[in-house]
Amino acid sequence: MEGLSSSTSDDPPTSTVLLDSYHFSQVIFTNMEKFYIPGADVTCHYNLSEHITPRKKDWMGIFKVGWKTTREYYTFMWAPLPSSTDNAERQQVLFKAYYLPKDDEYYQFCYVDQDGIVRGASVPFQFRVASEDDMLVVTTQGEVEEIEQQNKSLFQENQKLKDTLTNLQKQNEDLQEQIEKAQGTAKELEDKVHLLQSGTMELQRAQALQALEVSSAQKELAVVKESNSKLQEENQDLKRRLEALKSDTDALRSEVKQAQEEITCLEVQNSDKEAELHQMSAEKEKLENKLKATLVCVDQLQSQVQKEHKEVEKFQNGDCAQARLLERLKEENKQLHVNLLRQKNYSNLEKELEEKALLLQTLQKEKDKIEIESQRLKQENRDLMAHFPEVLEDVPAGALPRPSENTALVFGNPYSGTPERPNPDLVSLNKCPICDEIFLPDLFEQYRDHVQSHTLDCPYCGEVFYASCKQVYDDHVYCHGLDITAADGRNNP
Repeated sequence: MEGLSSSTSDDPPTSTVLLDSYHFSQVIFTNMEKFYIPGADVTCHYNLSEHITPRKKDWMGIFKVGWKTTREYYTFMWAPLPSSTDNAERQQVLFKAYYLPKDDEYYQFCYVDQDGIVRGASVPFQFRVASEDDMLVVTTQGEVEEIEQQNKSLFQENQKLKDTLTNLQKQNEDLQEQIEKAQGTAKELEDKVHLLQSGTMELQRAQALQALEVSSAQKELAVVKESNSKLQEENQDLKRRLEALKSDTDALRSEVKQAQEEITCLEVQNSDKEAELHQMSAEKEKLENKLKATLVCVDQLQSQVQKEHKEVEKFQNGDCAQARLLERLKEENKQLHVNLLRQKNYSNLEKELEEKALLLQTLQKEKDKIEIESQRLKQENRDLMAHFPEVLEDVPAGALPRPSENTALVFGNPYSGTPERPNPDLVSLNKCPICDEIFLPDLFEQYRDHVQSHTLDCPYCGEVFYASCKQVYDDHVYCHGLDITAADGRNNP
């Protein structure tokens, strides 16, 4: 409510609304006195009409006549709430003498609601004793008759005034109702005015907001135009970059294809190197076996030479037949020396074995390098495929690496390092160099057949193998069969 003020919780709610806006007929005061004795308590009696709803903060105040707002109260007491809801019972408020005015000015009771609005006001009264005007006066009979005549006329006038008062009260009530209706209409109009004012303010705010939105939209339009031009420039730049990326992609595709071809070549080389390494390992094993067999033969020959020396010393003291045998033994001894000289050539086998070992180590290092290079190229290929997965769509299926198929003997026979066939003519004393079986000198043919039974001849190249190495011999013959099959396949595609 406009003008409502309350300084503390103990102060009554007041208002700055002027006197003309109040409704004084909603609370009716009864048993009013014209004079109240100073120094005594005063009880205010009143009735609430049906137009008012009492609330907790309603209060009864004593105002000096001529007040303008409810802030000008002299003293007040809180108005009690009715015990019933129909407001029919009489209410009363007791004012203590200590808080009452001490002068003889005119005062009146006013009922003020919680919103600080006056809902009822009493007739004026004073705080003083009765005056001399209220004493009895003794008059004569004529004066009494005159007074009675005056009283009759006054009574008639009083009746007329009462009738007029009744009419005026009815008119006042009608006017009060009209005033209440007018006040309700005025309140409704005020509410409408407030609504219109608030609507006008909202329209003004909406207009201001619309103007701001228009200006911001214009600014956004300018920003959009500028960003559009920038986007067009960026689009052109992106097109140029796209062309550059396409060219880079083509170049990368060619590099990927080349890298895959290199990987395929390296894998083929790796497989070839592995086959060569396997061949070298087999040759090394064969050379070691050949060296071992040669050392065994050398030991046997040395033991035979020692035996022949002993026999020569024994036969030197014999007869002529023994001398001829001695000559034959000397010739055999020379042949044995020649054979020993030949056996010296086996030292070259050791050197060749060492060279093969060095070559094997070199091939192993080259194989490791090739494997490292192959792993590096495979990693680069995977990185390129991860960055450009669309390249895989254009790579031909033939470019992918496949396991190599080699049915021909590219690097020759892995069992070429077989020991040479021993010459049975060089073996003296008719002792088999393989099984140490001894034959008489006159059984030389039987001795030679026995030695040949320990060997196997290749039907394709004539190479000789020990009979104890039959698996090697079978593998050797099988390799010749593979060579012949591969040659037939090349001649008859």
